Amino acid sequence: MRYSRAAIPAALSAGALLWGATAASALSGVPGGAQAPSSPQAGGSEFGVPVHVPPRPVVGRLSLARTILAGAPPRVALALEEAGVATVYVSIVLTDLSTRRRVVSAVLGWQRTGRTLHVRWPAAARLGAGSYQLSVSAHDHHGGTLLRRAHSSGVATLTVTAPAPSAPAPPPPPASAPPLEAGVPTPAQTAAAGAVFPVAGPHNFGGPEDRYGAPRGEHVHQGQDVLAAEGTPVLAPLAGTISSTSYQAGGAGYYVVEHTAVGFDFMFAHCQAGTLAVSLGEGVAAGAPLCHAGQTGDATAPHLHFEMWVGGWWAPGGHPIDPLPYLEAWEHG
Repeated sequence: MRYSRAAIPAALSAGALLWGATAASALSGVPGGAQAPSSPQAGGSEFGVPVHVPPRPVVGRLSLARTILAGAPPRVALALEEAGVATVYVSIVLTDLSTRRRVVSAVLGWQRTGRTLHVRWPAAARLGAGSYQLSVSAHDHHGGTLLRRAHSSGVATLTVTAPAPSAPAPPPPPASAPPLEAGVPTPAQTAAAGAVFPVAGPHNFGGPEDRYGAPRGEHVHQGQDVLAAEGTPVLAPLAGTISSTSYQAGGAGYYVVEHTAVGFDFMFAHCQAGTLAVSLGEGVAAGAPLCHAGQTGDATAPHLHFEMWVGGWWAPGGHPIDPLPYLEAWEHG
């Protein structure tokens, strides 16, 4: 059969369509030529069908100071979460970022989820100055490990700084020499003249905080404390005249001031309430009872606060001196 030049392309096109339909029909039954399945098959999933991901533990809370002083590791509080899981196994590691070596670890073991846990580091653990990384590890009973997310990675950095050098301790107050003022007697001279120790009973001079010149906030201690049982009699060391008796709630409590003819004023503070035995202007002899030792005013234990002044108690030009050399001379005299 003869075709015209115009009919040839149409015939070829029809033949191609017929061959394609026949080939597709034939291949549909041949292994390896089947259509792609329209439902999920073993070994994969269809696009758009969700894949089941087993639950894993996550850090719900991680709290610690990010900068601490060298010494013990920081306090750490954390909580682990995992849906449908009651307990997870937890451990913590501190790594030195300069050496990439683990320096401290703490194993918390199986812990309940949803509860705040507090890390207990080994008692001897110490951190030097530097940068560290704290990392939380956890797994559940099915082997699921900690899921680290952008905002709950279970990892934190820690900076440890060296403590500032401590200020040197203030030097102890210098031992007071006997008064240099003309006409003021020395401890030995007053003892030889019959001076009486002002506490008539067992006593001691306490510690450094009880000394003359010891720090007292914004001022210094202007006397010497003599610790004794409450109710112990307090006596006048030398003969003189009572120049003041009063009460100071936030300081001396009940107190007595005596002026002597040899240039000293004595002040006796923290007397027991109701025991003042002298009055303003009264003359007293050495050894005369003045009051009893107590803890009135600003005092935490029974004692006598004893001051010695030269030039008058709080008088213009008057000033306190260290009474301890005199007390020791009177104690042994």
